[in-house]
Amino acid sequence: MSDLKLDAEALYLELKKGVQRLLTADTALVGIWSGGAWLAERLAADLGVAAGTISSAMHRDDFGSRGLAKADHTKLPFEVNGRHIVLIDDVLYTGRTTRAVINELFDFGRPANVQLVVLVDRGGRELPIEPAFSAARVTLDRAQQLRLARGEDGRFSFEVK
Repeated sequence: MSDLKLDAEALYLELKKGVQRLLTADTALVGIWSGGAWLAERLAADLGVAAGTISSAMHRDDFGSRGLAKADHTKLPFEVNGRHIVLIDDVLYTGRTTRAVINELFDFGRPANVQLVVLVDRGGRELPIEPAFSAARVTLDRAQQLRLARGEDGRFSFEVK
């Protein structure tokens, strides 16, 4: 158990400011399933931009331990070619999920650019992936997990295990 307390709603407001600075006329938000998708959905509504969801299921490098996901949550209701993409995730850790979703994104076309924004960067990278913006940086023991939760009212909170 951890004494770490993060105010997910306050961090969401910081994330919104960071994303707003990255927007162009042809930007689309792409949320990584599931926490990033929740964030992208809410950001799209708050900022009035297009949004989609992307899954890492088809490009993961850990099928042996996780197995293949049964559902593909990728839904990109816009043209990817030439688009400025802001990729959104709740928690960035090793970078492996980000790598997988970038591979998935390129299956749909070639974006003009891709920028990663995250609610929380917990360090521990195994790949050379860094966010353009993170609302918070924390240090957790490798055995701990940090997960975004969404209540029935749509408000965000964190679970630390």
